[in-house]
Amino acid sequence: MTTDDTPSIRQLLKRAKKSSPDVAGLDPESVPESPMDLFVDWLETAVEGGVTEPQAMTLSTVDHAGTVSARTLLLKDVDDAFWFASSSLSPKGRQIRENPRVALTLYWREQGRQVRILGDAGPGPRETSVADFTARHPDSRAVAIAMPQSTPVDDDNEAQQALDAAKARIADDDEFAPDDWTAFRVVPTCIEFWQATTGRDQVRVRYDRTAPTTWTRSRLWP
Repeated sequence: MTTDDTPSIRQLLKRAKKSSPDVAGLDPESVPESPMDLFVDWLETAVEGGVTEPQAMTLSTVDHAGTVSARTLLLKDVDDAFWFASSSLSPKGRQIRENPRVALTLYWREQGRQVRILGDAGPGPRETSVADFTARHPDSRAVAIAMPQSTPVDDDNEAQQALDAAKARIADDDEFAPDDWTAFRVVPTCIEFWQATTGRDQVRVRYDRTAPTTWTRSRLWP
């Protein structure tokens, strides 16, 4: 319930603290030919600049009915693709099988930077998936195998028993990795870099893939 003295949500949001980025500006005329080079440069700047969890990114997927889902997960690696890991039996894994077109979004608030990525997701080599799983904390591995991801928990005791059994299995075989654990790679087709400034301006540069190793660059109107 609101009163005449209560600010509207719109007014409240206008009072929210704005970011004051302290990084080099984005010059569309001097960006590298490959967006992967620019991304790695920005990622290194975020890590060295103390950005909190710069590897956190939003993965957006679409199922066969066209329903969009989004969730935050962790970027695991970057080469010619962007890597993340999850169960292939999870909702995101099933949606990727139905429609490999995905979107990734990374936002580094402290530096006023955002990267939007469109691409095709698919499984990487099995050995990469195994290496990713076995490198995780034992408790995290146990959670991953105790029950299928996103399973409703109707009985806390049953869930705890499943978790305890999973912890015992991990303790008994430290090299175990379930077949469904997958290191996914997103091969980008379009990458957009967004840079805020200390004022109200913003700079946007988009790369579009035209061939396996060729990109075109465009500056976008804010």
